[in-house]
Amino acid sequence: MDSAQRDTPAPAPASGPTLFAGVLMLVNGVLSVLAGITGIAKDDVYARLGDYVYKFNLTTWGWVHLVLGVVVAVTGWGVLKGMDWARGAGVGLAAVSIVAQFLWLPYTPLWALVSIALGMFVIWALCADGSAADRSGAGASGKGGSDAGSSGAGGPGTGGADRPGAAPGL
Repeated sequence: MDSAQRDTPAPAPASGPTLFAGVLMLVNGVLSVLAGITGIAKDDVYARLGDYVYKFNLTTWGWVHLVLGVVVAVTGWGVLKGMDWARGAGVGLAAVSIVAQFLWLPYTPLWALVSIALGMFVIWALCADGSAADRSGAGASGKGGSDAGSSGAGGPGTGGADRPGAAPGL
């Protein structure tokens, strides 16, 4: 193992809103897989619709939900493990899931609305949480930036600004 591999820290597991977003993605993905299996099995769980603009047969919708559910669940697991790729993929997949649930709205109206709301929360949580910047060392302590001297981090009399979670200069 060379020194570059040893110096690369392992990704930190998710916390706070990102942790909740990862759990929501994992659960929503599993539920989408189950909905997909139900649609593929041509079960009579879903009502037959009259004229609907985005109407596909239930088998097609089943495959859409099955594939999307597997990918969302895997990405949710990546978010929980703290993988940086999963944050961006999670935002994109949550957006695709919102669109799919909107199109699925006539089949399961209440669940589709709940899934749309959960997808919007997932997008917000993955975009708003700054833990990725904190993991890279460019967080609030200023240690990773070019203005490290002006933040007061780490010097005597700074009130312990180099403690995790402490505000600089206090």
